[in-house]
Amino acid sequence: MGLRINDTIPNMTVETDMGPINLHDFVGDSYAIFFSHPKDFTPVCTTEFGAVAQLADEWDKRGVKVLGISIDGVEEHKKWKGDIESYAGAKAGFPIVADEGLEMAKAFDMLPADAYLPDGRTPADSATVRAVFIVGPDKKLRLTMTYPMSVGRNFAEVLRAVDAVMKTDGAPLATPANWTPGEDVIVALSVSNDDAKAKFGEVDMKLPYLRTIKDPA
Repeated sequence: MGLRINDTIPNMTVETDMGPINLHDFVGDSYAIFFSHPKDFTPVCTTEFGAVAQLADEWDKRGVKVLGISIDGVEEHKKWKGDIESYAGAKAGFPIVADEGLEMAKAFDMLPADAYLPDGRTPADSATVRAVFIVGPDKKLRLTMTYPMSVGRNFAEVLRAVDAVMKTDGAPLATPANWTPGEDVIVALSVSNDDAKAKFGEVDMKLPYLRTIKDPA
C-alpha cells in the first residue's frame, strides 16, 4: 500500500550531510517539504536544488522546513552543494538525506520494495525518486507531486501549494484553480449558506455549490 494523503509519514532516522536526523523530530511543530532526487551531480536536479536555495527567505517567512533527499552519500552531497551554490548564487542551507540504501525512497513509496542499485548505476535506475511531499505539523502527508526526470519542478508552484495547504488546513475552506495568497477562497460544502454568512460575512454565491469569500488572512 502506497503512502496516501493524510497518512502519517514513516518515522525514520536518516543520515544527511548535516548529521543524522529523525524525520518526525525534524518536522516538529512546523510544516515541511521533502523533495527527492535520483542522483547527485545531475543537471535538472542541480537547478532544482538551486531554486530551493533561492527561496530560503520564503520558507523561513512561513516557518517551513526543507529537506532534500538524494540516492548518494554524504561526501557527494557536500561536494554537490558547492556546485548548487555556485549555480544558484545562494546558500543551500538545508540538509540532504544520503539515501544510499534506498530506505527512505522505499518507505515513501518512490521505488518498488525490491529495488536495488546496481554497480555503475545511472539516474535511470532510481528515476522515480523525483517527488515532493508536503507534511503537516501532525506528521501527516498533505500533498504529493511526482515528476519524470526530464521535467524540472516549479518551486514557485510548490510554494503556492504550501500557502494553499496552510490556508485550508483545519478550516472549512478550499482554494480555487490558480489561487494565490490574497485572492478569494471557496467555502466548503460542509458549511450551510446561513452558517457561512454568520462565520465569514459577505458570501459571493457564484453557483449554489460554489461560494467564495474574501481571503480571511
